[in-house]
Formats: sequence, C-alpha cells, structure tokens
Amino acid sequence: MKKCILVCVGLLIGLFACSGGGEHPYEMTNRLNFLNWSYYIADETIPDFEEEFGVRVRYDNFSSNDELLTKIKTQGRAGYDLIVPSDYMVEIMINLGLLHELNFDNIPNIENIDPRFRNMPFDPGGRYSVPYQWGTAGIAVNTRFIEEEVTSWDILWDPRFAGRISMLDDMRSGMVPALKRLGFSVNTTDPDEINQARDLLIQQKPLVRAYTSDTYIDLLKSGDVWLAYGWSGDIYQVARENPDVIYIIPEEGTYVWVDNLAIPKNARNRFTAEVFINYLLRPEVSAEISNYTWYSSPNLAAKEFIEEHMLEDPGVYPPDEVLDRAEFMRDVGEATRFFNRAWLEVKTH
Repeated sequence: MKKCILVCVGLLIGLFACSGGGEHPYEMTNRLNFLNWSYYIADETIPDFEEEFGVRVRYDNFSSNDELLTKIKTQGRAGYDLIVPSDYMVEIMINLGLLHELNFDNIPNIENIDPRFRNMPFDPGGRYSVPYQWGTAGIAVNTRFIEEEVTSWDILWDPRFAGRISMLDDMRSGMVPALKRLGFSVNTTDPDEINQARDLLIQQKPLVRAYTSDTYIDLLKSGDVWLAYGWSGDIYQVARENPDVIYIIPEEGTYVWVDNLAIPKNARNRFTAEVFINYLLRPEVSAEISNYTWYSSPNLAAKEFIEEHMLEDPGVYPPDEVLDRAEFMRDVGEATRFFNRAWLEVKTH
C-alpha cells in the first residue's frame, strides 16, 4: 500500500510538472534555485532529478553559515528556493522569520528519517527543516609527515607545523578548537571565556597557513597542509584518494552538527523545493549522497544502501562515548556579538 501511495504521488507530481514555469507556491515549476555547501551532493543527484521531473536546477555554493545568512537576508524575490543551514543557523533563521514552514503532505518520505533527528532542539517539532547530513568537526592529519599519534587539539598550536595548518573560516565553528582546548562549552555566553579563546587563536595565528571552509580539501590533497581543522566528510573525501590522511576527533571533545534542508520565507518555487526534498529523502538517493560525501545520514531507510565500511567507521558514525563528549551548537542569542567581535579580532590581528 505504501508503494502505491508513493506511485500516485509521483504521478500527481508529473502532472504538476506540465504546468511549466508558474510561480504559485503549490505548482510544480520548471526551475529551482538551490544553495548548498561545497562538495556536498553526489555528482548524479541533481542531473537525475532534472531528468525525472523536467526541472532546471540552478546550483550555487556557500562556505559558511554567516555567508548563508547574509545571502538570505539580502536576497530579493528571485532568490533561493532551498538552502542547507546548520543546526544553530536554523534556529537563528526561524527567530528572524526567514524560513517558510514546510508542508509535509508534499514530503511523505520524511518517514524515512531516524526518529532521533525528527524533533531537534533547534527546530522543535521539525516544522521548518529536514535533516540532510550530520557529522563532527575534528582534525585531518597527514601521517606521511606527522608520525606521532594525535589525540588533542593541542597539535594545532605546535610550532613544529607552522605554515602547515589550516583552520575553518567560520565565526562559530572557528572558535571551537580554542574553546574545547580551554575546557569551555562551544555555546558559552561568557564574554571572558570567549575572549580567552580569542587570545588563544591569536597566539596560534602565525602558525596558520589558511583560514578556509572549502579549499582546505585542496590544500590537504596537494600536501601544502598537514593538519586541517575541518568537517568529517570533507576529510574522508581526501582520505579516499590519499590513505595517508586520517580523521581524528580530539579527546577534549568537539561539536556534532546537523545540516538541514530548509525553504526561505520568500521562495517563489516552494512546492518544487518540497518535491526536491522528498526526492532527496528516497533511501537510494540519500545513500548515494552519503556514499559520495562520506557524511553520516539521518535517513534510517538509507542505511541498507550505504557502504558497509562507512557504517563501521567510528569517525563517520562515532560511538556513544565520543558523542557524549560532543555538543550541538546552539543560537547563543545576544552573546553572538561577543563571538563576532572576537572572530573579527582574530582575523584582523
């Protein structure tokens, strides 16, 4: 019966597609504007969707949640229809009235999402977002050049590796190594703790080759960087080509994140965006994305299609004792200005 329902939904969507380029929010249009992180979708995902549904997808990238927020706050009516904010940014965008509430009648594949990801603290009730991928932040280590065992964030302050270190260029994520090294929460609202982390990052700055949230993948591949603070899947993508690169979750703990599919408030092609979300939640499609990106999937039905070695890798699917030392990043409200000022001082010092 379930399969019959999905087939019927597919037929109805096909009929909507014939309506062409209309702009009514409940019509299938022939275009979709999608804004996503770099290296964050399988090669065939969008082309297969375009062929099946007759929709042309404009696909753009952003490199930080701050950049995403700026784009959505300043876009006009011809802006993006689908975006991929991280957990705390979903919370911020909801509070700013920037997201449209989803119509789950158009997203029946939501039932494939693991119940653990269905009612997240950043979007109670899951009204505005659908989990896309999740993972952790840690350290890429090129063992060809660094033979010692790496267990701590301390390695990113080791002067022996000056000029061979990269750090994420993102205000909240960028502060994490210093905060965790100091024993503080990534969600601290204490200006003194934030300033201590700032000072530690300023102390580290002469060692850093680049602050980047996307090109560190290329720096790792070329060997220009031996230590990179980055996201799990990005690092595993490099390790797939270069087995000398490994991924480490530091013993002091880290943060665990969930990236989400969401529709901006002023999106013109909302129904088409919901159809695309439903497509991405197909088990085979969701698994295809995870197998390509090496990020963990919140799609329970996709697990039978995910490569077994990924499911068994503790860096991709960390054990409970590692997750117990990790935090979700939350909107810190008024304390955001302390983070903004501290990060600006790090970057301009």
